[in-house]
Amino acid sequence: REFTQKKTFTSWINSILAKHTPPSVISDLYTDIQQGHLLLDLLEVLSGQHLPREKGFNTFQCRSNIENALTFLKSRSLKLINIHVADIIEGKPSIVLGLIWTIIFHFHIEELARTLACTYSQPSLDCSSAVDSSLKASRSAKKSAKIKERWKISATKALLLWAKEQCSLHGSINVTDFKSSWRSGVPFLAIIQNLRPGLVDLEKAKVRSNKENLKDAFRIAELELSIPRLLEPEDVDIMNPDEKSIMTYVAQFLQYSRNLRQSEEDTQEKVREAMSWLAAQEEKLTKLLVDTENETHYQKYKEMMSFMEAFNQEKKTFLPVLSSKRNEAELSEGQQQMREEWDKLIAQINEWKAKLDQMLPSPLDSVEAWLQEVEYLQAEDLPDLQDPFKAMFIFREMIVTFKGLMGCFDSHLDTLQSFKNEDEKNMPLVLPEKLEEMKRRL
Repeated sequence: REFTQKKTFTSWINSILAKHTPPSVISDLYTDIQQGHLLLDLLEVLSGQHLPREKGFNTFQCRSNIENALTFLKSRSLKLINIHVADIIEGKPSIVLGLIWTIIFHFHIEELARTLACTYSQPSLDCSSAVDSSLKASRSAKKSAKIKERWKISATKALLLWAKEQCSLHGSINVTDFKSSWRSGVPFLAIIQNLRPGLVDLEKAKVRSNKENLKDAFRIAELELSIPRLLEPEDVDIMNPDEKSIMTYVAQFLQYSRNLRQSEEDTQEKVREAMSWLAAQEEKLTKLLVDTENETHYQKYKEMMSFMEAFNQEKKTFLPVLSSKRNEAELSEGQQQMREEWDKLIAQINEWKAKLDQMLPSPLDSVEAWLQEVEYLQAEDLPDLQDPFKAMFIFREMIVTFKGLMGCFDSHLDTLQSFKNEDEKNMPLVLPEKLEEMKRRL
């Protein structure tokens, strides 16, 4: 059990220390913790606070760093029973593991379980006491400790209730504890299936060996859910697996669930913002079309360029949600509506541009029409035909059409180069940017 806890806790710590600046890593828990630096790194990441420390590594400085860590934990109302600086400096296994478990339970399991407390509405799940871990100063230390102990019990229950709820959605998967209930590996797979449907086959899991299921669950969780692999199949597929190690691992799935829910809420908010922006752009475009109806081509094109410049700048904010790679089946109703509105707006912009191109003064309108025809032909894919003779016939037809169009190339080039861009009042007929665009395309 001590070996399993050391391995699990070390992996968990390293997953947290990877977020520290700069990142650090523990090789041997019992020896690396003796200097106090890694312990302070861990607490800084978990708390988001900068903690005082001695920079050196002599005995006095190491002791000071460990004292700072323990003082900080006590300030969070954590009970450190029989955990002393000297024992940590000596690297006593039972003391070090006890300290790390206290940290895991408070910062990882307890913090996550608080999000579930009100959901399950059990008398022991006191939401108000959970929020204020220090409790009111007026309460006695004895009462504070009692409520704290009650919350520890409820945090474990809340995590277990959450796990049971996930498993109950997939038939008779019985989870009653954080020990032998997980030995088959099926509960892990059921939670994965609930969080990310389609990643596992629970019917196959029911006829496979425990080790196969556990190996599959840990592999999928690591690759698909980015959940660190804290356990190995041999840690769980035994008569009496370690409760603390399994709790630490299961809590990571709850963390993933909470992050997923937050991500979905963020996406919904971004979709609402994008929908509001799209509606504003459509309204702006409609007004612009009305306001420029009697303007010259030059003025209309200038207004379009101005609109597109602002549009392309503003859309950068919404591109991540607008260009979602999900297929239609995976999109929410709001996302589908947003995609429809986006397609509608782009179609309106393209239609506006096409009309302006058709309204170009002669002979530029003929050059524009010719350019579009050639570009369409160049972009057209060859048909995927099994019959090589038919394919060659179609290809030859396209070549003939292309050669016919290219016979006009020189005359259109001359037209563009010799075009006098001014009217009788010496005002420009066409926006210079449009002429440059046509030359580039030619």
